Amino acid sequence: MMTVFGIKNCDTVKKATAWLEQNNIAYTFRDVRQHPVDVDTVLAWLQQVPAEKLVNKRSTTWRQLTDEQRQLNSNDAAAQLIVDNPTLFKRPLVEDNQGIHVGFKEADWQTRYQ
Repeated sequence: MMTVFGIKNCDTVKKATAWLEQNNIAYTFRDVRQHPVDVDTVLAWLQQVPAEKLVNKRSTTWRQLTDEQRQLNSNDAAAQLIVDNPTLFKRPLVEDNQGIHVGFKEADWQTRYQ
C-alpha cells in the first residue's frame, strides 16, 4: 500500500494526490501536521534518501531556522529537525513497496507507477 506524507494545503501534494486519483492508484494520505511522524520513521526515510535531498531548503520553515539548526551533521540531527518541524521535508513523500520517493514530477511518477 502506498502512503503519501504531506500537508493538505501544499499545492504539490494536491497535484500529486489528484494525479494518483486520475490514474486510479490507491493510496493513504497522512497529514503530518495532524499525525506527526516520529524520529524512527524519519530515520528510516534517511536510510533511503540523504538529508540533503529530504530537507526542503527552499521552504519558509528552513529560512526561519538558525544557522545552528541548519547543520545537518548527522541523520539523528536531521531526523529530530524534521520531527520538530514537520513541514521541513520535501513534499509529497511517498512510501510504497519500491521504497521512498520525494517530490512530484509527473513524468517521474508516470515511469514509477504505470
